[in-house]
Amino acid sequence: QVQLVESGGGLVQAGGSLRLSCAASGTIFSIYVMGWYRQAPGKQRELVATMHSGGNTNYADSVKGRFTISRDNAKNTVYLQMNSLKPEDTAVFYCYARPGVLTTSSSYWGQGTQVTVSS
Repeated sequence: QVQLVESGGGLVQAGGSLRLSCAASGTIFSIYVMGWYRQAPGKQRELVATMHSGGNTNYADSVKGRFTISRDNAKNTVYLQMNSLKPEDTAVFYCYARPGVLTTSSSYWGQGTQVTVSS
């Protein structure tokens, strides 16, 4: 079982920056994929960015060049540096972790942290 605890959300003006953190704990040795999804009001949850333990990253087109994902594998922690924030980035951001290599293996979610970008 894996527990994910997020921090770093808040209210920021357009053009500003925020850094999200997510720490994983539980009976795990390593986590293959960690990342972030978000869900805006009335919309489906969507991928923001993921990072494999080996360093491969994947970003949504809407955040490329503005957001940067990073990991500390030793601490099972993932970060999301968000720059040049836009009002359309307003959403609840969820941390995601999948310890296994197979896409069918168990995955885990954090409780979510609110990011609000004012215009």
